[in-house]
Amino acid sequence: MASHRKSRPAGTRVAGIRTPALATAALTSVALLSQSANAAPADDRPSLEEVEKKVDDLYRQAESATDSYNAAKEKTTKQRKQVDTLLDDVAQRTEKLNAAREELGSFAAAQYRTGAAAPDTATFLLADTPQDYFDQTQLMGRLTSRQKGAVDDYVTEQSATMKKRQEASRSLQSLTETQSDLKTAKATVQKKLADARELLSELTAQEKARLAAIEKEKQEAAARKAAEKAAAEQAAQQESSSGPTGSSTSTAPDSSYATKAAKALAFARAQIGKPYVWGATGPGSYDCSGLTQAAWKAAGVDLPRVTYDQVNAGTTVSLADAQPGDLVFFYDDISHVGLYIGNGMMIHAPKPGAYVREESIYYDGESAIHSVVRPA
Repeated sequence: MASHRKSRPAGTRVAGIRTPALATAALTSVALLSQSANAAPADDRPSLEEVEKKVDDLYRQAESATDSYNAAKEKTTKQRKQVDTLLDDVAQRTEKLNAAREELGSFAAAQYRTGAAAPDTATFLLADTPQDYFDQTQLMGRLTSRQKGAVDDYVTEQSATMKKRQEASRSLQSLTETQSDLKTAKATVQKKLADARELLSELTAQEKARLAAIEKEKQEAAARKAAEKAAAEQAAQQESSSGPTGSSTSTAPDSSYATKAAKALAFARAQIGKPYVWGATGPGSYDCSGLTQAAWKAAGVDLPRVTYDQVNAGTTVSLADAQPGDLVFFYDDISHVGLYIGNGMMIHAPKPGAYVREESIYYDGESAIHSVVRPA
């Protein structure tokens, strides 16, 4: 009698392993490969150091755009005052022109009332008496002379008014263009800052903490370098300034400059801890050139608003000869400035998100230093 047991499908066992186990293992391998494939893009994420560099670059670009914004803002303020002055002048001249026009109208009305422009025989015959003719003759003579002067005044005033109107029109056009530059610079700053914020927002809390630690390490390393260089320079100066008897032959700093510099530094130190805000000139916040301008203003010295003007507002000195109060400029585009306090250190408003602080002038490497200027 034939067996009714169903035959087991071929391949149900291979070396003592059931098919489901093989399938599970295979599926597990596929899943692991899939996870690896999905995780691969994570390797494409920028490193923390790369993020830091990108953010610093964006902040630098924002600071450079801030200088353009500050320059356009200052220019806009000056042009607006100029336009207001010109428009006031045009209004006053228009009033004079209208007055001259009214005077001409009164002469025309007088001529209409008295008849012909010059007296003749008909006028004599129409006169009631010879005295009436004489009076009319004298009146017309006076009217003709005064009319000529009024016409000359009108033509002169009309020409001057037209010139002022043209000048005001050109100034308005220039103001419009500068306002457009101001708007563009503002948009550029905001875009760079937004890009930097977006990069930082993608970091985890641990990465942000590590980034802050990297920043602190850089500051400490720069401070050590500043101290080492200051000690080396001081030793070199002592060695070179000592004469055969050991007396110093170095020249003392100018006392008037030292007094002003002390006031500027005292002001700057009082601002430590206040936030960097682009375009700000105090008193609650500053950008880099806003701080140096305000500090030296406290010492009675007016500096221009932007870095690339401040760099020309004094005498350029070597880094080795830098004195407290000098301005230290950074980068080829002169987009940053700090107030030197001595021993390789400065007070500056560093960048968005940071606060006014003391920091080494070597915070971004010695090659970043552009020049040192002693304000006039």
